[in-house]
Amino acid sequence: MDLELVDAILLLAGGAFAGAVNAMAGGGSMLTVPLLVLAGVPGVAANGSNRVGILTSNITSYLSFRREGVTIDMSRLAPIIPPALVGSMVGAFGISELTDESFERAFGLLMIPLIILTIRKPRVNTEASPWPIAVTTAVFFVIGIYAGAVQAGVGLVLLAALSRSGLDLVTANVVKVIFTLCATLIALPIFIAQGNVRWGPAIVLAIGLSVGGWIGAKFAVRGGERWIRAVMIVAALALAGRLIGLY
Repeated sequence: MDLELVDAILLLAGGAFAGAVNAMAGGGSMLTVPLLVLAGVPGVAANGSNRVGILTSNITSYLSFRREGVTIDMSRLAPIIPPALVGSMVGAFGISELTDESFERAFGLLMIPLIILTIRKPRVNTEASPWPIAVTTAVFFVIGIYAGAVQAGVGLVLLAALSRSGLDLVTANVVKVIFTLCATLIALPIFIAQGNVRWGPAIVLAIGLSVGGWIGAKFAVRGGERWIRAVMIVAALALAGRLIGLY
């Protein structure tokens, strides 16, 4: 599809901002999916096109964390990643059954509790007792379904779940990036196979998200995320109202 210059600039700038948000906590897709819709991409295709940028930005976020010296014992991911992969496949197939109009309205309504979760940001409790393996597997399977279906705000949900893992905030952010990357690697091919990716807008958005993801990872390590949250909340509320049809 043809992309107007104004839409391209909006996707680049909005993508960069959202990429930084995703690296620092999560919720950037609350901005990027509505921006794709405003750029003329139908709802379900906007959801699929958004995953291209999610993939690239999580790769750059992970590499940026590595450059900052943040590493993680991959054995900690064993009860997390496999159920996420299965759940992501289920979610990606399921969401494709919705019509574009139904998806856009449902997404707009979903943004309201996600904005509340952004305001009441989950804290990682380093003294929490870990869940049993069975509970951990079930929880991350459900989160995987959500990541495959919608993606928006999954980082916030993940941080809430990881508060029972005993990880510090920076390490939890790295786990969140790896989780999202793996879930996207499963979901994106499904959206591509179903024709639900518009490559022009997806690539432009991906460039912005990748730049923002690299920068945001550095802010996350340095604890500099607070200033960005107020702007994100205001923007997300405005976009939610647009999707719901308030104006």
